[in-house]
Amino acid sequence: MASGGVSRVHDDSLVQKIVFWGLHLLSVAIATWLLYGGVAWLGSVSGFEWTLGDSLRGLIMLACAALYWLRHGLTLFWLLARRVGWGEVLGLSLFIGFFEIGLALVGGGLFREQPVPLGVIDACGVLLVLTGSALNSGSEIQRKLWKQNKANRGHCYTGGLFRYSMHINYFGDIVLFTGWALLSASLWALALPVLMAYMFITIHIPGLDAYLAERYGEEFREYAARTKKLVPLIY
Repeated sequence: MASGGVSRVHDDSLVQKIVFWGLHLLSVAIATWLLYGGVAWLGSVSGFEWTLGDSLRGLIMLACAALYWLRHGLTLFWLLARRVGWGEVLGLSLFIGFFEIGLALVGGGLFREQPVPLGVIDACGVLLVLTGSALNSGSEIQRKLWKQNKANRGHCYTGGLFRYSMHINYFGDIVLFTGWALLSASLWALALPVLMAYMFITIHIPGLDAYLAERYGEEFREYAARTKKLVPLIY
């Protein structure tokens, strides 16, 4: 069974998960190489004057990518029970590579001559990255531990952070990527969390809700009736 663009069949799919995590690591490695010599080398080969003028902000971008990679591993190898298909591996790997490498280059100063000093907005960005990471992984860990209790099998998890939003994990990702975009010091980067929110609202959440309604029936419908869908207290 597939919903929201992904398979909902429970399966280890270990090989796919290993490849997925490895491709994600490759994305981080490419971003690192570009920031620390790769862009200059490409510039010399192509004849263009490509330089990066914000090494500190570039390092912050890499720190965000490394944190995301570690959390991705936690999700793949412990939290995620469903099958990961090859289409999902390849498609999401390309998407991850695009935004991680892109944010590293933008944050590193590829499109500006002078570094942008760190300030209050960056402090807010760090707070959003950490808060979003905690919301996403924290809520998933709470659900995982709850489901490990045999008495809870066959029931819909509605406690912990999920009592404030049906998809608090998705909301955490939006918060995380908003902070990550702010840290890049580019307004254009804010298109990433906007696109992510749009995809959650129009594709992933409707598909997942339909699957949960079929699996848990009235228990899920009662939960949906009293709980905000994505943003706590708002939507």
